[in-house]
Amino acid sequence: MEQGSARESARPAYALGAFPRTAAEGLMPECRVPEQARGEQAGVEQTEVRRTGGRPADGEQAARGEHTHSEPSAPRAVVQRHSVRGQILDALRAALVDGELVPGQVYSAPALGARFGVSATPVREAMQRLAVEGAVEVVPNRGFRVSERGPRELAELAEVRALIEVPVMLSLARTVPAHRWSGLRPLAEATVTAAAVGDRAAYAESDRAFHRAVLMLSGNEQLVTVADELHRRSQWPLVSGPATRRADLLADASEHTALLDALVSQDLAVVQALVREHFAGADG
Repeated sequence: MEQGSARESARPAYALGAFPRTAAEGLMPECRVPEQARGEQAGVEQTEVRRTGGRPADGEQAARGEHTHSEPSAPRAVVQRHSVRGQILDALRAALVDGELVPGQVYSAPALGARFGVSATPVREAMQRLAVEGAVEVVPNRGFRVSERGPRELAELAEVRALIEVPVMLSLARTVPAHRWSGLRPLAEATVTAAAVGDRAAYAESDRAFHRAVLMLSGNEQLVTVADELHRRSQWPLVSGPATRRADLLADASEHTALLDALVSQDLAVVQALVREHFAGADG
């Protein structure tokens, strides 16, 4: 669950726009990487030691007989490759939610790299991560195929999420004071904002942020990690499912605020009903 005028502020650094549907299609309009990561485009791995302030490197000082112990060593440059990979991973995840990466289609790392203005390496690394998560499948000598999912898988994910989150939220409703829930109100409102403009990717991110914040009140980090991964998988599009309508997003977003109200009032029956209905509504 989760394209509107607010996307630039809500999306990752790489706004994909119209994504190339297959590896064979031409590249769409450019979306370049930020200047600080541009070295990756030229295939340069950003690992060298940079000098600062025009001061000679330590090795040059030693060669001149200068003392080096009284001054700190020149700091190493930030390794940018992992930053680039992380940003592309975020963009690819957003493209999955938006349906810009089409289930069943194959995309090559070089073509996607050209689309982002980087080398194929960070794209391939990001895709490998998505393969581990089950979002894509590796196609030898071709690239990566977006996984095809059906309604049954989505229903199974909803069932497992309910088994985990319903009892936790019921327990929290009994023990967490009302003022703690009020701190989550801005997160619930963020889902409404994203839904109002039909931005599925922004909605997906804010939706997960809200659920994470609720579950973190349990103090169980492992539970939060497992639930968040299940939540992310539930947001991938179905192979033949229609695009989520803005009205559907708004309906789901309103359930967040209603859930907070029920948690504040410790209405356990409403909490349980809302959480189960939210999960049954596809990508909540």
